[in-house]
Amino acid sequence: MATTLVRPRTHTTPAARAHKAPALRHLGPNWYACVMGTAILANAAATLPYQLPGQRVACQLVWALSAALLAVLLTARAGHWLYHRDQARAHLLDPAVAPFYGCLAMAILAVGAGTLIVGKDLIGTGAAVAVDTVLFTAGTAIGLVVAVAVPYLMVVRHKVEPAMATPVWLLPLVAPMVSAAVGPLLIPHLPAGQPRETLLLACYAMFGVSLLATLLMLPLIFGRLIVGGPLPLVLTPTLFLVLGPLGQSTTAVNQLADVAPGAIDGTYAGALDAFAIVYGVPVMGFALLWLALAAAMLVRAARGGMGFAMTWWALTFPLGTCVTGAAGLAHHTGLTAFAWLATAFLLALLTAWLLAAAHTVRGVLSGRLPVR
Repeated sequence: MATTLVRPRTHTTPAARAHKAPALRHLGPNWYACVMGTAILANAAATLPYQLPGQRVACQLVWALSAALLAVLLTARAGHWLYHRDQARAHLLDPAVAPFYGCLAMAILAVGAGTLIVGKDLIGTGAAVAVDTVLFTAGTAIGLVVAVAVPYLMVVRHKVEPAMATPVWLLPLVAPMVSAAVGPLLIPHLPAGQPRETLLLACYAMFGVSLLATLLMLPLIFGRLIVGGPLPLVLTPTLFLVLGPLGQSTTAVNQLADVAPGAIDGTYAGALDAFAIVYGVPVMGFALLWLALAAAMLVRAARGGMGFAMTWWALTFPLGTCVTGAAGLAHHTGLTAFAWLATAFLLALLTAWLLAAAHTVRGVLSGRLPVR
């Protein structure tokens, strides 16, 4: 009588998967902020009213770095979901981490915009349009999903208390505004007529989605500061995240006004041009007010012993949106004051990026990072 030996099935346990890539276990979605901050540095410097010799080349190098960082992080995060699915699910159910999924969409959109702004010098306009089309579509889809999914989780799954409110909650809500700000770059490359007008109005719709959602969230954040006092030292840099929707919405209305004449009826195009100034100037004024408050809190935290954390990257992207917002106002108003304001924002952005990047590289090389 023959005996058949059957090899028992083997199952890959979570522990076995975790053993394959232990360094990825704590690689959270907040790491996409590195890509955002790097890409916005290239985009903002390239659109600054004042250009120095070699500035364009420097922007190209920074954009290439942001694209490489995005590719590396997308691969690493895919490994995180593959080998550490339990931790990935835990991140989604953690109200302190889940909002950072908005960074994924914004990182993709920022790199895509940089492809058309400076990357076209390296790969050609046709290739740049194709790449940005893919990245804009993917980033917009992810951003809209996250803008719904994260608030849904906060309502039905997360255990949230008023004292937990921080500017991090804005991250999933700002992603559609980034789409509204970078979408105009593609409008001139679409066929005239319905395609251009559709994308133009879609960008305005995403502008409204993000703006109204932000207006609902900001009172919770400001109320938490007034009633609960300063944020923990490590979270203090996140106060600058409030500048994100302010600067990005100003950028959006100015960018949309620039392309409106070729996409919509002239009567509406004139109104949209006026709206860019009527909306952008007051919002930029409030951005300066919040910047003063956030900077004062940051100085206080530094004196209190605030050390480096990945939250330092929260200083970069919001400042970058203020650069592009002020540059847009300089273009539409013709005021030199806005051009100088954009330059001042860029210098602050460059300083913040150098500090965050240097500490991040040092942390990775020393083995202290990645951490959540």
